[in-house]
Amino acid sequence: MPPSDSRGASGVLVDRVPPQVFIVGSALIQYIGAAIAVGLFAVMSPSEVAWWRILIAAAMLLAWRRPWRDRLTRADLLRSGVFGLAMTAMNMTFYQAIEYLPLGTAVSLEFIGPVSVAVLRGRGWAPRIAALFALGGVVSIGGIGIDLSDPNVVIGVAWIMSAAAMWALYIMLGQHIASQRSGITNLALGSSVGALVTAPLFASSISVVGADWRVFVALLGVGVLSTVLPYSLEAVAMSRVSASTFALFTALLPATSALVGALMLRQIPGVGELLGLVLISVAVAITSRTSRP
Repeated sequence: MPPSDSRGASGVLVDRVPPQVFIVGSALIQYIGAAIAVGLFAVMSPSEVAWWRILIAAAMLLAWRRPWRDRLTRADLLRSGVFGLAMTAMNMTFYQAIEYLPLGTAVSLEFIGPVSVAVLRGRGWAPRIAALFALGGVVSIGGIGIDLSDPNVVIGVAWIMSAAAMWALYIMLGQHIASQRSGITNLALGSSVGALVTAPLFASSISVVGADWRVFVALLGVGVLSTVLPYSLEAVAMSRVSASTFALFTALLPATSALVGALMLRQIPGVGELLGLVLISVAVAITSRTSRP
């Protein structure tokens, strides 16, 4: 782990926490932020909500990390910039997809991205077998059932495939950078680049935000709950596991959503969801035994 992330007693404590705990914590927080974001689609486009999410996160992370104090090279800045653009594109394409597809279907299809990383980057047969279990579990939970004869569904599938590709790139770039220097500093720089580059496309939405302070408060919640907190937790996890291992552990996200739905919304999992939880648990067990941070 980079020195800036592991100084003092707090760093030692972080080192003792299993990385999958950070990933599960990220999932729990993100679902709260996603619920707020969906409510904003009535007043702003999905891409505008995603841009504000990145912009607010960038401002908070810059104030927190102050990356200009680090001795960053041009190569460091370039890598962080590419990472930030991938992250921004991932969020925007996912938000666009869920305008056309059911959330469960979209999440299941998007997992093609991390599963591909696990298969391509994993060593030996264990991660590939685990990837198949994870994919089966995600599909079982999501209950994929799409009608490609519907033009809107085709549009949604195109958006979510783009999101899957960006998610794979986000994992590979994020893990590579976090293994060399502070992943959270990288997140601050990347968010800033993503927000600035896409600003000309979405800055006009400032008028909508300025007209109602409640919209800004909601966007603030989305930025904190969907990016600052969960992505910071992911950055810590990325510094301690390989890209393939991290990709497989992201399969915990739909399982976590099913658990939250059962406990908080009384949405009792069906047979397919329970089967998916078992399959994902097997995948995580295989990965936990064979992974080496």
